[in-house]
Amino acid sequence: MESTVNLSAWVVWGGFALALVFGFVASKTNFCTMGAISDVVNMEHWGRMRMWLLAIAVAIVGTSVLSYTGAVDLSKSIYQRPMLPWLSLILGGVLFGVGMTMAGGCANKNLLRVGGGSVRSLVVLVFLGISAYMTLKGLFGQWRASLLDPVSVDLSGWGFKTQSLGDILGGLTGLPGKTALLLATAIVALALLGFVFKDKRFRANLSQIIGAVVLGGIIIAGWYLTGHIGYAENPDTLEMTYFGTNTRTLESFSFVAPIAYNLELLMLWTDKSLRVTFGIATALGVILGSLAYALSTKSFRWEGFASFADLRNQLVGAMLMGFGGVTAMGCTVGQGLTGVSTLALGSFITMLSIIAGATGMMKWQQRD
Repeated sequence: MESTVNLSAWVVWGGFALALVFGFVASKTNFCTMGAISDVVNMEHWGRMRMWLLAIAVAIVGTSVLSYTGAVDLSKSIYQRPMLPWLSLILGGVLFGVGMTMAGGCANKNLLRVGGGSVRSLVVLVFLGISAYMTLKGLFGQWRASLLDPVSVDLSGWGFKTQSLGDILGGLTGLPGKTALLLATAIVALALLGFVFKDKRFRANLSQIIGAVVLGGIIIAGWYLTGHIGYAENPDTLEMTYFGTNTRTLESFSFVAPIAYNLELLMLWTDKSLRVTFGIATALGVILGSLAYALSTKSFRWEGFASFADLRNQLVGAMLMGFGGVTAMGCTVGQGLTGVSTLALGSFITMLSIIAGATGMMKWQQRD
């Protein structure tokens, strides 16, 4: 039992350490998915979008290497399951995109802002967490489970083992699984890298390039930590188990559900069945990493709501993000980096839906 506890501790503290770096680097480089979309929509500036896409490319390559070598089994992750709940992914993604635009940033950006002194973002995260918890286990969850999730496609019925683009390519072409994985990885990664580095200004922006590589690398490290280091035999059941995660399978960075689990742990602290997990630790780590950056650069500033209208928009946006993030099984990081790194078809659907929702809301805000 002691070795099991130690293994869980390795996963939790390892996730916390990775999140400290994530929070510090994301703050330093102004990494923000909503900001990247806003830059493109409002100013036709692609710098931060290219940074996001480079982080995705790095995460895809590294995660595929882990899968190819057998270091982790991504088919056991929540992203590659053959059941594709397309309606949940699309609706959840669109609502998350709308919500993050109303709230002025996604879950990750609000965690970073809390570290920088934003009381406004703290309130946003509380309401996001409540909405997410309601979608996991409460009233919203009933709607999700009964109305949205049943509208799905079982890809195994079409002969695909998972919804990975590698497995789909292999099923369509007859290529061996590992060969198809390499080919799918090469196609997606090279397309992203070609687009990212064709811009001369981005090639000269060393800060954004290094930041993207580090953030993408942290996603890879998260997979290895939970899917390899944290995967061992449970001495109680003698079954192979993933230790230290909420989903009881391998995970990497995602923030919507973990924010809800942070609230659950605080409210039910005396419940001995609850433990600090990888997800909980990473959410806290991002805040402290951002705080470290703010203090080191003397940029820490207390921030509140500008007006009642600002409060209203932030809270509505937070609720939409909580519902949308759980329904779509991830946020701009949970699906837009972690999920996409597995080449899961559903993650690409969700990412495009988030972009569509955010873009549509930005256009609506500009209508006057």
